[in-house]
Amino acid sequence: MNNLSNYFQKRRIASRKMNETFGDKIFNVVNFLFASIILIAVLYPVVYVVSSSFSDPLAVITGQVRLLPVGFTLEGYRSVFRHSQVVTGYLNSLWYMGVGVTISIFLTVLAAYPFSRKDFLDRGKLMGIFAFTMFFGGGMIPTFLLVRNLGLIDTRWAMVIPGGASVFNIIVMRTFFQNTIPDELLESAKMDGCPDFTFVLKVVIPLSGPIIAVQSLFYGLGQWNGFFTALLYLRSTELFPLQLVLRNILLIGDMGEGVIDLAADAQREWLIALMRYSLIVVSSLPFMLFYPFVQKFFVKGMLVGAIKG
Repeated sequence: MNNLSNYFQKRRIASRKMNETFGDKIFNVVNFLFASIILIAVLYPVVYVVSSSFSDPLAVITGQVRLLPVGFTLEGYRSVFRHSQVVTGYLNSLWYMGVGVTISIFLTVLAAYPFSRKDFLDRGKLMGIFAFTMFFGGGMIPTFLLVRNLGLIDTRWAMVIPGGASVFNIIVMRTFFQNTIPDELLESAKMDGCPDFTFVLKVVIPLSGPIIAVQSLFYGLGQWNGFFTALLYLRSTELFPLQLVLRNILLIGDMGEGVIDLAADAQREWLIALMRYSLIVVSSLPFMLFYPFVQKFFVKGMLVGAIKG
């Protein structure tokens, strides 16, 4: 049976090749070359950064690193994790991302589901008010005054509450609900006496895995890269996220007392140059590990959530 299946598969491949015109072959070759160029352009900087993070500082400064590490060393990573603020910033960023994504998904679902219901009165007008905020905002100073009056300055909640929901993500999730959750399912649930909140919790959310995975990726990436918000609202160094700690290390040169005592000025400059690459790898690692688990949902969630109105 397997031999027969392989035979017909080979026949289909051969038939497809015979039906290809000269123009089709040229088109395929051009596509392959173009995709290869894009792959090299995207992959080489990643390989270069990783290789530089494992290379000798002098080799990095003098430009000896091309593709593979030169003078393999782990000193850059030792210096990163020797810095107490890096570990604290890493843990803070994980907290901001975890709590922020949870709050954002909760608010987005609660806002998107009513807008997806046809029996929700004046949903068009309310959706217009939401969409208005995408084009016109209060500005940085009024927002800062609002956050200050709410007592959120120099607290963890200043990183997760002010930007808790994105109108764009609400629109995408609303469209997903409209195209995925049939009205008949809601009618059946109502006939069984299921209230709206239970319907959302027991039916809508379990059926919305792809779009929730995509939204979690978007919100999580925004929280992980949250630099400007922390710069505005946080004062205490123990609350700084990783991105703000990296800024202090790379721009201000704050290496921590342990490193400054151990290194001379010239070696310290070399070490900062090496730490730039090590910090890039360390700060990018969570999403490099997380993305493969949501990649299968990414295309489906974006396509289903983006079509129609």
